[in-house]
Amino acid sequence: MRFIVRRITPRPDVIRAEASRLGATISMDEDYQPVVLRVSSEESLDDAILRYAENEGLAVLSGKEGALVIGSSQRCEWWAGRLASSYKDLSRQIRNVLRMNIPGVLYARDKTIELGSRTLVMGIVNISPDSFSGDGLEDISAAVSRVETFLDQGADIIDIGAMSTRPGSDPIPEEEEASRLKDLISRIRPMTDVPISADTYRLGPAQAALEAGADIINDVSGLRDPEMAKLVAAYEAGVVVMHMKGTPKDMQDNPQYEDLIGEIYSELEAGVSRALDSGVRRESIIIDPGIGFGKTIEHNLEIIARLGEFKSMGYPVLVGTSRKGFIGRITGKDPQERKFGTAATVALSVAAGADIVRVHDVEQMLDVCLVADAIVRREFL
Repeated sequence: MRFIVRRITPRPDVIRAEASRLGATISMDEDYQPVVLRVSSEESLDDAILRYAENEGLAVLSGKEGALVIGSSQRCEWWAGRLASSYKDLSRQIRNVLRMNIPGVLYARDKTIELGSRTLVMGIVNISPDSFSGDGLEDISAAVSRVETFLDQGADIIDIGAMSTRPGSDPIPEEEEASRLKDLISRIRPMTDVPISADTYRLGPAQAALEAGADIINDVSGLRDPEMAKLVAAYEAGVVVMHMKGTPKDMQDNPQYEDLIGEIYSELEAGVSRALDSGVRRESIIIDPGIGFGKTIEHNLEIIARLGEFKSMGYPVLVGTSRKGFIGRITGKDPQERKFGTAATVALSVAAGADIVRVHDVEQMLDVCLVADAIVRREFL
């Protein structure tokens, strides 16, 4: 039996909403901050699983779609121990969720990227002239110059995009995307040992990027094409598994969810499973909840507020908010004027547990991360 366990943000309003989805109600002390676990499976949960929880002094709210289990971290550990003999996989998942068991390194081909001590900054270089953010470049020399600038400013990863995935965009021919990626990556690969990521969800361009020296494939479709996972595994590359509802062409056509965080979590898990089943190393996987990809402004804000829940999956989390439309909706600013709005989302993402932030303004957002990390991770220069 396959179980899904997610640690819920311990905000009273979030807990009440999750309980409501199960058809239950709960009275909570606003100052009480318990561990809240959402447990579900492909079939109905066995009564014994929840009875063990109650026997350990945990509160249980159950419904047809699963259960909320609420209590202290210690009592949840005891519950996991009681489950170990009969429900070994569930016990392991609970313990992983409680301990946020995330790898300390990311392997991407011959690169070993340290995780956990600070937030990494991924610099965006778009060689698609119709980029939503207004930073798209057609001239290869200008793109190389931007990479050099980002490297001088301290970017940890360079992310190359050769086709716009803005809302409403149409795909360009695969050969054109592949050629753009190959041309730029082959130029910058000899310049640096910093990992290079290729932002593509299509097999041909991904192959071209990896042949040119890319280390990571940033797939906005979450590995919907199973051949992409096999390609990543063959090159022992890193991969970003991102959530997107629909396609770039239609993703913003009234996106709706019954359970926003739960649905994104489940689809990311499916993408991660495709990667693992294809031979991708666990330590090569990054997840991204996909801010702006099939989400309304309210969805984007809720994802940032509850970002920590995605850490339950046990993989480093990447967040890409830079210059996006929801920031413009809030501030009234055009894409290139959204630097301060982006800074707010980056700081709050770091506070919520982001491991990597994907940004257009490397120098400024690196400062934001340094200060946020000094507060949250207690990491000082």
